[in-house]
Amino acid sequence: QVRLVESGGGLVQAGGSLRLSCAAATLAFHNYAMGWFRQAPGKEREFVAAITWNGGSTHYGDSVKGRFTVSRDNAQNTVYLQMNTLKPEDTAIYSCAAALTRITLPQAAAVTPRTYDYWGQGTQVTVSS
Repeated sequence: QVRLVESGGGLVQAGGSLRLSCAAATLAFHNYAMGWFRQAPGKEREFVAAITWNGGSTHYGDSVKGRFTVSRDNAQNTVYLQMNTLKPEDTAIYSCAAALTRITLPQAAAVTPRTYDYWGQGTQVTVSS
């Protein structure tokens, strides 16, 4: 079992920035690919970003490309999501997820929630206009 805890959410004005963190309670964080998803009220879960076990490859959802950056620090068992130029439509609960694999996931797998084995509870991000 891997426990994931997100932090860094909050209220920000449009055009602002936030950095989310996801801390993993595991001794084998380097064995996991990590993903970020979000879900707004009344909408389906949406893929945001993913990163391989070593940070060597990343994927992004079309709506966040060029604005969000995913990174990780395996020494700290933490994955980050830097969110810039935030828009009101970015308002959602953001959750991180872990997939036990050191294979570079193809895009189709990285964007699929069932690829991931463990999920955090999420952190609320609210962007005001």
